[in-house]
Amino acid sequence: MRRVETGGAAGFWAPGSRILWRYRENGGTHVHIARPVTVVQDDADLLAVWLAPGTECVKPVLADGTPVHLEPLESRYTKPRTVQRDRWFGTGVLKLARPGEPWSVWLFWEPGWQFKNWYVNLEEPLARWAGGVDSIDHYLDISVHPDRSWHWRDEDEFAQALRDGLMDDQRAERVREAGREAVELIRAWGPPFSEGWQHWRPDPSWAVPSLPEDWDRTPAQVSS
Repeated sequence: MRRVETGGAAGFWAPGSRILWRYRENGGTHVHIARPVTVVQDDADLLAVWLAPGTECVKPVLADGTPVHLEPLESRYTKPRTVQRDRWFGTGVLKLARPGEPWSVWLFWEPGWQFKNWYVNLEEPLARWAGGVDSIDHYLDISVHPDRSWHWRDEDEFAQALRDGLMDDQRAERVREAGREAVELIRAWGPPFSEGWQHWRPDPSWAVPSLPEDWDRTPAQVSS
């Protein structure tokens, strides 16, 4: 992994660098989602990365191997889990995150680069470390369509996570407030929606990043 230092600890990754985009489990400390990505842009204003089709990733599953989304909502977050390796199928995803912001914005395309939608993933602000970035997903999401219309997603999962004690009332209210702020950004059509990222394309010379064996390693130093 290539890293460009810009003075002391304030370093940025060069375009083409390969890093990990990870999520820790809710109510725990273990990493349960790890996705190798390629850096598109990294500076004081924005981190943009590309998740290529076919990338080997780590995802959570129930202990018996059942995909999480197939488990009834009432028991989805209480049954024992493990992780498994899988591949990101379908089209790739461009992920955009601004420092300190409690969400990231993902761009999805249909085959043939027909733009599909933006997806606002409410989460803890990204914590940077030498090998990538870490966060915790907050369940609640927003879909934003090319005509600028939008709608909430996964409200049922957010409510179930709250019932199951995976977040307390204070955190839940912070997540709701972050969602309201994101909606205001969408209505104002501010960045990154206004910046034309739907027309971006990956460098054809980029290879698909590999999943390192130590994908779950504990960062030695983390910064936000």
